[in-house]
Amino acid sequence: MKPSKRNERSCLPGMENTGFKLAISAKDALPRVTPSSYPLEFRERMLGRVKQPLGDLFGLTNFGVNLTRLAPRAVSALRHAHSRQDEFVYILEGYPTLVTEAGATALSPGMCTGFRAGTGDGHQLVNMTDADVVYLEVGDRSPGDKATYPDDDLQALLGEDKKWQFLHKDGTPY
Repeated sequence: MKPSKRNERSCLPGMENTGFKLAISAKDALPRVTPSSYPLEFRERMLGRVKQPLGDLFGLTNFGVNLTRLAPRAVSALRHAHSRQDEFVYILEGYPTLVTEAGATALSPGMCTGFRAGTGDGHQLVNMTDADVVYLEVGDRSPGDKATYPDDDLQALLGEDKKWQFLHKDGTPY
């Protein structure tokens, strides 16, 4: 079935000058320019993770959506928990391991998991397989959010400018 003219438009009526698209193929979204915003001493641990921001392409500001790919042995993030931000993950391809305070949980395509703000339960996905893992991640962008990292000397504060400020656990900046 041929797409209608409406579906062929590159943007919604009235949004022609915003630069935001109506629809895209997610796999064609450009990867994030900076692979990690962590301080330098933690960035190497993010090798093998590629995030393709999707929500930003449509001008979404209240929450973010990423298509994320983990190469074999890569991790989604340092194990962390948020004070104000909820997170949701939906597995599209591969078999990651979810690591939380409760231990390790095997995930597979079609499974999803969520992390409620304020629980303090640190979480991360780890690809312990020889094949890539691909998932969608969704999180809100609550100013004043604080991320704690139980396994590392790190904490992060999300400013009004929606940029993370990284500190040691004793409060000194990186």
